[in-house]
Amino acid sequence: MGRIPLRRSRRPFLAAAVATGLLGALAGPPDPGPAPMEPTAAEANTATVFYYTKTKNWSSVHLHYAPDGGTWTTAPGTRMEAACTDWVKETVDLGPAAGLAATFNNGGGTWDNNGNGVWDNNNSADYALTTGTSTVRDRTVTKDAKDPCAAEEPDTEAPTAPTEVTASATHTSVVLSWDASTDDTGVTKYQVTRTGGTKGTLVTDIGSTVFSDTGLEERTAYTYTVKAVDAAGNTSPASAAATATTGEKAPEPASGTPLGTDPRQDPIYFVLTARFHDGDSSNNRGGSRHTKSGNAANNDPMFRGDFKGLVEKLDYVKALGFSAVWVTPVVLNRSDYDYHGYHGYDFYKVDPRLESAGASYQDLINAAHAKGMKIYQDVVYNHSSRWGAKGLATPTVYGVRDSQWSWYYDERNDGFEYDGLTVEPKSGKSYYNGDLWSTAEPSGNTCLNWGRPTGGKSAEGYTLYNCQWPTPTSGMFPKALYHQCWIGNWEGEDARSCWLHEDLADFDTENTTVQNYLIGAYDKYIDMGVDGFRLDTAVHIARVTWNRRFLPAIQERVTQKFGAEAAKNFFVFGEVAAFVNDKWNRGSVNHSAQFYTWKERKEYSADDEAAALEQFTYENDQGTGNQPTSTNAFLNGNSYHTPDRSRFSGMNITDMRMHMNFGDAQNAYGNGKDSDDSVNDATYNVVYVDSHDYGPNKSSERYPGGTDAWAENMALMWTFRGIPTLYYGSEIEFQKGKKIDCGPSCPLATTGRAYYGDHLGGSVTASDFGTVDSASGEVANTLAQPLVKHIQRLNQIRRAVPALQTGQYSTEGISGSMAFKRRYTSGSTDSFALVTVTGAATYTGIPNGTYKDAVTGDVKTVSNGTLGVGAPGKGNLRVYVLNGPGKIGADGPYLK
Repeated sequence: MGRIPLRRSRRPFLAAAVATGLLGALAGPPDPGPAPMEPTAAEANTATVFYYTKTKNWSSVHLHYAPDGGTWTTAPGTRMEAACTDWVKETVDLGPAAGLAATFNNGGGTWDNNGNGVWDNNNSADYALTTGTSTVRDRTVTKDAKDPCAAEEPDTEAPTAPTEVTASATHTSVVLSWDASTDDTGVTKYQVTRTGGTKGTLVTDIGSTVFSDTGLEERTAYTYTVKAVDAAGNTSPASAAATATTGEKAPEPASGTPLGTDPRQDPIYFVLTARFHDGDSSNNRGGSRHTKSGNAANNDPMFRGDFKGLVEKLDYVKALGFSAVWVTPVVLNRSDYDYHGYHGYDFYKVDPRLESAGASYQDLINAAHAKGMKIYQDVVYNHSSRWGAKGLATPTVYGVRDSQWSWYYDERNDGFEYDGLTVEPKSGKSYYNGDLWSTAEPSGNTCLNWGRPTGGKSAEGYTLYNCQWPTPTSGMFPKALYHQCWIGNWEGEDARSCWLHEDLADFDTENTTVQNYLIGAYDKYIDMGVDGFRLDTAVHIARVTWNRRFLPAIQERVTQKFGAEAAKNFFVFGEVAAFVNDKWNRGSVNHSAQFYTWKERKEYSADDEAAALEQFTYENDQGTGNQPTSTNAFLNGNSYHTPDRSRFSGMNITDMRMHMNFGDAQNAYGNGKDSDDSVNDATYNVVYVDSHDYGPNKSSERYPGGTDAWAENMALMWTFRGIPTLYYGSEIEFQKGKKIDCGPSCPLATTGRAYYGDHLGGSVTASDFGTVDSASGEVANTLAQPLVKHIQRLNQIRRAVPALQTGQYSTEGISGSMAFKRRYTSGSTDSFALVTVTGAATYTGIPNGTYKDAVTGDVKTVSNGTLGVGAPGKGNLRVYVLNGPGKIGADGPYLK
């Protein structure tokens, strides 16, 4: 190999080159300065270097170094000696030098000026070490460090006292929050002491920095102090006291209790609440775009469906066979077009455009539970609306309200508070914005160049001014609480730390104040008894932040309120949007859905902001080939095994890989299987064909593949691993081929988010899942559609065969395009099923015995470990169950 000119590269040949004297020859010898005094033996000048072996996991570690002003060792340097578990060390005689430059390597490779070999050279900067003892761990140098191999001294240092303790009361509840304490080894819990009222002093231990105190006495002052405790039991001084006075008891129904059963038993029906069914027209609102969008011409306000409408049609959902309902975000929204719920404004308040007298959100939860149905609430931790978040930070520096803009920016009314529903008397608008717009520059303005013309014009020809519209770089949002940039690389680190869109102001979720605000808000909905959370835009928050803060807070609150078993089955599933067909999203592990199902595997900085960057870099460097794997979804031959959930993060996922490939069921099946070893437990994956955002292959249209293709997709979804999920209306191919979303530029009636209530007119009752007791009016016609019949029977079969709900699977010994075996074993339950979708299949090496098909009732006796099944046809399937119940349900248009 020819030699090349010397230059600094990502590999440390620069260091090796110095060792040869080559650089010295090029640059000339350095000025040695005054001759140093040579140390005596008693003054030996040394540096002891400890290196953390798990940084690279090499079989051996070499120290390649040069004392300050001296020459480098001959590559690869000196092999370091074992010091203790996870550490090696080397002591270097520095002579007269005050320090050394150091790199580390595995001792292998060919040491030439191409930089071959495997190095840790501090990203080509080399490590600068000094005399005494230094540690190098995960690219972090600690000077004058303690010997990491010495026996640990007892921890006697207490954490610092919590600061910025605040208490706020709503009705008879108090939310307490504070800034995290610091400690030399780490805080393990906080002790909250409450005084006041007639029940005396109460001390509560919690793990997060938010405490929601409920069920207090009316009109009573309560005082709180907080102490921090570390693992050794050292306790900080008490914080400054914070006091809040409760008001009157809320006129709300009693909180519900989550059903607490295994979420894999419950197929999910996903509704855009505001577009599903209108039970109360008095809370309908069209917003500022009602006419411009074309909705007015269709008498179709964006906020139309509501909780009352959903309560009235829960029996419709039950008649389809679904036992869980995923509802879009319920918090008070604020934007020009906010019916979908993803523009959160007041995270502590349910949007009144969804509620009615006798049909609050609590009423919906309670009504669903009474029917044996769960409520999964869509929640947003990543962003607020462009109006900010009430109670955290709300911009008050927008715009110039001059004669051109007075039609849009309302006159200020200090006595009015926006709630999305109430009409402000001066403007006559429910979407009043006078609290956020100004005629003159407001005092305390932080927005850059406020009121100066930009030189541009609006579509109407009006002058555009700086600060007329929110941006992350304008200074409108406080830097401590909101990120200050736009995303440039969707697979880069800035996907975490920048804005997605101008209507989605990006929280700094690594900030304690933001974390406290969100944890406190979602504690409220946990207390109401919801059964789980769907996490919107989960990929735009660092996994380490989820794993450190938000996921433990959810578990802690459910456990505290309802017990450990309820917490175990509180279903959390995240949207980690990866719109590619790769197993790993364009090679980026940090942006791949399965990545979020795992705990962290190393320690990061105590500072969450630094930890997010460290985690991204570390896992990015590990790459796709060094990620954890799991057998939790797979059988061992024909045997079920207890899954290992010890490394589970607490977040399950929507199955983006199958979703992207559901243009063809065979593709979805193959792609799903390919990813399952990298998911902690793929039997919990939420599986759907299309949604409120996209169809397969990132299509912007509701799935138009045809009834036969829908039937085939459903047959696979209801029998393969994961939880089958259906977007409202897909049971009748609602709006197939229509653009899913076009914002306010076209009428909602022409999109995939059209109003569904016209198909639900009349009445329906269902005493069991998948069973219609009675139906009249238009809903009876809806329930007679072929895919409805298909879904009803699929749900009946799935409910009767535990293996199809919670079983592991295998394709070992099976021929057939979409054929697999599933088994679930627990206590007295042993459910074993052989499934083939569409095509023929042969199963070998299976247990002998009697198998009964749940679709046809056919009985096959296996005595030689082999069973053959003919092709059932597209949309059809066969489910042969060992010692099974036989035929389940009646023949329909596909299952027969």
